[in-house]
Amino acid sequence: MKDMTEFWNLVVDVWQHGVIGIDVGRMAAALGIFLVFLMLRGLLTRFLMGWLRMMTKRTPWTLDDQILAAIEPPVRFVPVVMGLFFAFQVLKLAGTPDQMASNLVRSLIAFTIFWALYRAVDPLSVLLHRLDRIFSTELVEWMARAIRVLVFIIGAAAVLEIWGIKVGPIIAGFGLIGVAVALGAQDLFKNLIAGLLILAEKRFHKGDWIHVEGVVEGHVEAIGFRSTMVRRFDKAPVMVPNSQLSDTAVINFTAMTHRRIKWLIGVEYRTSVDQLRQIRDQIAAYIDETPDFAPKTDVSTFVRIDSFGDSSINIMVYCFTITTKWGEYLEIKERLAYKVMDIVHGAGAAFAFPSQSIYVESLPGDDAPEIFQPPTGPASGGDA
Repeated sequence: MKDMTEFWNLVVDVWQHGVIGIDVGRMAAALGIFLVFLMLRGLLTRFLMGWLRMMTKRTPWTLDDQILAAIEPPVRFVPVVMGLFFAFQVLKLAGTPDQMASNLVRSLIAFTIFWALYRAVDPLSVLLHRLDRIFSTELVEWMARAIRVLVFIIGAAAVLEIWGIKVGPIIAGFGLIGVAVALGAQDLFKNLIAGLLILAEKRFHKGDWIHVEGVVEGHVEAIGFRSTMVRRFDKAPVMVPNSQLSDTAVINFTAMTHRRIKWLIGVEYRTSVDQLRQIRDQIAAYIDETPDFAPKTDVSTFVRIDSFGDSSINIMVYCFTITTKWGEYLEIKERLAYKVMDIVHGAGAAFAFPSQSIYVESLPGDDAPEIFQPPTGPASGGDA
């Protein structure tokens, strides 16, 4: 009987003192409160999100609806933080455990706030896109990325400060490390600055067709911090350091306002002046009357007898198409070629082709061939 009493006293002592001075009853109550908040997490989230949606519906803007949709995951985490807070309140901790519990709750609150801010950057970047007239779209995207990185750094610094870790000395240490890294990573920073210059100058944008002599030609797929990815026409991706695109002349074919057609059409030398004028006038009339070609008021357009070639009289056709799309441009050139052929043949002329005339005055010495002389009189036969 005495042993049972001692055992019961041990059970009561553990129940009353538990772990680190917390009785088991309070621990069970704290755990129960935390579990209740976890189970009611979905209900509390729907209630809170519903109330926020009611508030946003009263406004005429859609931006607040997008922000609300973006911060829903952090909002779903709020009941977890609340459950921990009330659980710690029930435990009634003291001293170091109480300070650690308080720091944990504060850290989770800071984490939730900066998580929501981080996710809200994407919908808020719509405001940055209003700066497209000043900055390129890619530069605005870079600014949004920089804001996200800044929110992350500030959030991490806030959590460290909560736990008593001074951020100032860490930043100073990173500064010294940064100087050492900068000395050994000059190309990295050169490419980074070159990328910023490319975006600020709006040299090209995502999707543009560019040509860099001796480097690459293709469509821009992404402009990164260090390099730009250009996909060649054979579909092979090429990562080009930004410094090469900044220091080298870049031809941006997408930025063209028109596409040029410049032909020299050679006709035979036996073509008369009237035929030449007819061909010239009909080609010029076709270009003027066809809406595919840019008007003379916008661009230079010429159809002229240009030069006398080795085997042809050359007619220059110089005009521009309105479209800059490669496929449409080829179709317009094809129709113009058919029309030119019809005009030349309709004028009774023909296209010239390279040819050479060789005049032989004599052949050397004994190797000269015998010249056949046909008979001039009546054939003779029989005896006189």
